[in-house]
Amino acid sequence: MRNILITVMMLIVVALMFNGIVANDTTGTRARIETHGTTTNTTLGSMEP
Repeated sequence: MRNILITVMMLIVVALMFNGIVANDTTGTRARIETHGTTTNTTLGSMEP
């Protein structure tokens, strides 16, 4: 029973960390990747041969 409780608590902590680090709308990893991707697309689109 104790092992199950520890496992469930660890899963909750991991889920909270994921939401705080990766899925945050303004400062998360996903937002940073989207920002850099948009900048890269704009830069590449403005290049001329």
